[in-house]
Amino acid sequence: MASLFSVVFLVLLALTTALRAWLAWRQLRSVRAHRDAVPPAFAERIPLADHRKAAAYTEAKLRAGLIELGVDAGLLLLLTFGGLLAGFDRFWHTLFPDGGHAYGLALFASVGLTGFLAGLPFALYRTFVIEARFGFNKTTPGLFVADLARQLLLTVLIGAPLLLAVLWLMAAMGERWWLWVWLAWLGFNLLVMLLYPTLIAPLFNKFTPLADGEIRTRVEALLARCGFASSGLFVMDGSKRSAHGNAYFTGFGRAKRIVFFDTLLDKLAPGEIEAVLAHELGHFKRRHLWKRIAVLGTVSLALLWLLGQLIDQPWFYAGLHAGTGGTAMALILFSLVLPVFAFPFAPLFSWLSRRHEFEADAYAARQSSAGELVAALVKLYRDNAATLTPDPLYSLFHDSHPPASERIGRLQAAG
Repeated sequence: MASLFSVVFLVLLALTTALRAWLAWRQLRSVRAHRDAVPPAFAERIPLADHRKAAAYTEAKLRAGLIELGVDAGLLLLLTFGGLLAGFDRFWHTLFPDGGHAYGLALFASVGLTGFLAGLPFALYRTFVIEARFGFNKTTPGLFVADLARQLLLTVLIGAPLLLAVLWLMAAMGERWWLWVWLAWLGFNLLVMLLYPTLIAPLFNKFTPLADGEIRTRVEALLARCGFASSGLFVMDGSKRSAHGNAYFTGFGRAKRIVFFDTLLDKLAPGEIEAVLAHELGHFKRRHLWKRIAVLGTVSLALLWLLGQLIDQPWFYAGLHAGTGGTAMALILFSLVLPVFAFPFAPLFSWLSRRHEFEADAYAARQSSAGELVAALVKLYRDNAATLTPDPLYSLFHDSHPPASERIGRLQAAG
């Protein structure tokens, strides 16, 4: 059984990696084929120079992504069939012969640090080469290091206790441990959603109340019209890291906040900002957050049940050359190999996300102005160097938002 599982895993890893590479090649081909002609729907609003910049930006990210894809596949093979994970297992068992939670934390830390070191060169390249080359990067080396330090601190302060709780539940709750872990996972996610706006996000960015003026007046009128109450309207200093613009909701219940990037406010007119906010309100009114939590909760329950069936199967560990079994090893292996088996299902989640985006657009067209939302989106496509000519298959697997032309077409028909 172990040998069969080894073959199945290797075949699926090869097929998934090849599929990802083929999709990236299709995207490259599509972007190159259309780089010298702005799509008709955007010809009057986006200059050819900006369209070419978006093509070059997309190509640069795809090329780096292809290299990273190969490194990720190689690292997965090194950890499993290359014996690195088994080596970590042997080393930590010499220090913690009885296993236990200290062993589990150490094993997770080893794998996490290995993945971090493998991904760090790509994060540096994306930030200080690609983003800088196209005029988007505002992050200094000092800020980059400070962000890494804060992320590490949060991982230790939040991730370690959560991991300890999961390992304890897996060991103490009998055959149905997976149900208890699922409940703990749901509770943790809801707690993070509640605390993120006031305790976590301010560690990375400065949030100031939206100043009085036309924008605030229009936003408050829209909120009253839609029957939406929040704990405040805030502007985030996104410009200290990137020139990209955005807006979002965060939190739930009384902790809901509306956040605008300062870069967004600099780029859009008041009516366009109102339309963008109306789109975000559409997500709230259509209960998209809770629908996504329901989907993710159902999927996570099924996956934890599956892990519960695998955890006592010797072939699961032997087939991946992962040394001894146990709760920590099972959890690590499952998290490592899951993306290989899950990637073919990506279009299902993409379809759900796109459906939500269309529903939010339709709500914005009713509560604000479809024309203003179109104008805002076109500016954001232009200023963020988003490609207007994605390959349909690549987009189906990778893009949570609909292609620009399809989205604009629907809004223009609604207007």
